[in-house]
Amino acid sequence: MLLNEKQLYILGMRPVFIASALFSDETENFVTPMEPEPGDTVTIRFRAKRDNIDAVYLQTAKETLQMKFDREEGYFDYYKIDVPIGIHPLRYCFKVKAGRLVCYFDKRGVSKDVREEYRFTLVPGFRTPKWAKGAVMYQIFVDRFCNGDPTNDVEDREYFYIGDTTRKVTDWNQYPASMGVREFYGGDLQGVLDKLDYLQELGVDVLYFNPIFVSPSNHKYDIQDYDYVDPHYGKIVKDTGDLLREGDHENKHATRYITRVTDKENLEASNQLFIQLVEEAHRRGMRVILDGVFNHCGSFNKWLDRERIYENQPGYEPGAYVSADSPYRSFFKFNSENWPYNPNYDGWWGHDTLPKLTYEHSQKLHDYILQIAKKWVSPPYNVDGWRLDVAADLGFSSEYNHEFWKEFREVVKEANPDALILAEHYGDPRSWLQGDEWDTVMNYDAFMEPLTWFFTGMEKHSDEYRQDMLGNGMHFEWAMGHSMTSFLGPSLQVAMNELSNHDHSRFLTRTNHRVGRVASLGSEAAGHDVNKAVMREAVVMQMTWPGAPTIYYGDEAGVCGFTDPDNRRTYPWGREDTELIAFHKEMIRIHKESAALKRGSIKMVATDYQFICYGRFLKDERYLIVFNNSNAPMQRQIRTYDIGISDEDNVIQIMQTDANGYHTDRVFHEVRSGEIAMTLPPLSATVLTVMDGERNEHRLTEFIDDEYAWSVSALGMRKRNMEGTTDEVRNTWKDRLDGIKGGTRRHPYSEK
Repeated sequence: MLLNEKQLYILGMRPVFIASALFSDETENFVTPMEPEPGDTVTIRFRAKRDNIDAVYLQTAKETLQMKFDREEGYFDYYKIDVPIGIHPLRYCFKVKAGRLVCYFDKRGVSKDVREEYRFTLVPGFRTPKWAKGAVMYQIFVDRFCNGDPTNDVEDREYFYIGDTTRKVTDWNQYPASMGVREFYGGDLQGVLDKLDYLQELGVDVLYFNPIFVSPSNHKYDIQDYDYVDPHYGKIVKDTGDLLREGDHENKHATRYITRVTDKENLEASNQLFIQLVEEAHRRGMRVILDGVFNHCGSFNKWLDRERIYENQPGYEPGAYVSADSPYRSFFKFNSENWPYNPNYDGWWGHDTLPKLTYEHSQKLHDYILQIAKKWVSPPYNVDGWRLDVAADLGFSSEYNHEFWKEFREVVKEANPDALILAEHYGDPRSWLQGDEWDTVMNYDAFMEPLTWFFTGMEKHSDEYRQDMLGNGMHFEWAMGHSMTSFLGPSLQVAMNELSNHDHSRFLTRTNHRVGRVASLGSEAAGHDVNKAVMREAVVMQMTWPGAPTIYYGDEAGVCGFTDPDNRRTYPWGREDTELIAFHKEMIRIHKESAALKRGSIKMVATDYQFICYGRFLKDERYLIVFNNSNAPMQRQIRTYDIGISDEDNVIQIMQTDANGYHTDRVFHEVRSGEIAMTLPPLSATVLTVMDGERNEHRLTEFIDDEYAWSVSALGMRKRNMEGTTDEVRNTWKDRLDGIKGGTRRHPYSEK
């Protein structure tokens, strides 16, 4: 049979190049093993649309290696190459050829040129704890969570701090004062023990505590003694001495406080209570992270003793403020020789209550802090990790900073190889995330900030509102994509993804678009005109984005607040938003049941004004997450091929939020020509997943059983518009189940 000229032309045409199908990343989907050891051979894979490219190469700084065809799977061709790993990081990108077209693929996607800063990177020997990958964390500001032991409460006039004496707050529901550093509500570790059932039912995997060591403030970022839990959080078994008299500001007279925080019986009893808490958390399958404040300490610290509370106490040496002969003099940078009682020392950001620690000038300090780092992750305390406060500020030079954190990592990982090292950091953390210092960071740049701008148009302190950022999907995609390239694959999977914390306004408050702080607006304004629908959208993203979703205590219960100290309100026991808690439980359940949501790949599908859609996938699990952040319904044709969802797949909706609430009604969506047509409600988030007949038969059976039980009810039959006897309905559902298992049928209803 002779072919005419037109047929020959058609046969010779190249297929349209589909750049969106190109994909690889640093997850186990495309790197095996994902966390290689020196000497391992790593298999690296790359994906392209089936029959769409001619060749793909792995390109490093030294060589370009052609990859071999691996397999055809659905819409895609997969290529692979085996690469021996030495002791140095492997940095690479992919070079793709399709006819005359040549392009490159890196961590930011397709490019016409090689971009060094966006190369994929594997660091041999670097791994993050398995338990932390995608773990649900819960941040507890202890004084405001739950008062389980009133006998250890800070008393009125117990001591003097920053301009006034301490104050015991007796109304748990009272708003924090604008200068509330010295007011105490009585929350303690016994309160956390009392609420472990609640936290376990919520679905929490990890408890992250703001500092718990001896300290004069309620925030405790001004450490007084790194070796002991503050007895006001722990146990006071010896309680003698006096409170300060009216008008007395001399803490050497605060003998009640001195006994409480210097007597070894109280200190040891408090440490024992903490051991009990960690053991109980571990028994329940929870982990514990402590806050390490190592850049600075507090003016009350026993090494400095500016308040003279340790002076002449048995078992304590003189502080550096007290005496030039103190063994701790080298711990601080003094700017004069005015001893005794020398007030001229460097404070962090000029704060004399936060004396800067001078590691470069004191090997003793260096060794002491590393011993503290080791102590708390070792028996009998067995803490599971450190969150490092202002970690980039430690030391007086960047060279020393990096040197110290390298040593810190070695000490902690030797004592507890499964411990997590998580740093507070603003800005690009790339130089610390090279596999030999921090494991990861509190994820501001690649989570909290882009998310907040998109959903609320607000700056994270509520200090600014920008209409141009509200719903700006393009900015969201750029900011997330760019900032995520600073993370190694194992670092991203354990990044702390928060909506709120102790340093910023509560996310629910940001939804009201009110610019300002409590001093100018008042506490009540933080809860006015808030939008829980936007909060629900944000929680869906938090539970479906790569990293460790971290709930700031009370966010799940509807707590509002401007930036600190207003964001440190008490947990509203007895006044909780129970619907919001129930919603959190559902989203946490969805997150925890999915390996793809905890450690799978992510791919942006589409962004637009007030619209975001991305996919998560790992092996046989595939998810689509879709957001409409506008106040009007939205019609969308959502492309599914690029995340591996085809026309033959059974796509089921498992969560949808909207302006009125949320529902977990399971709704099937049909895929036609690689697209799903959706009507998105206003202010909604929708989670879809693929329900494969063979691989998920148990889940399908459960789904059909639920649908059958609902359908045979009178209400269910009316809503389904089904008529007939229950036997007829049963046979109808059996037929549907058999068809879905065989891949020949889909759920015939797209709405409930």
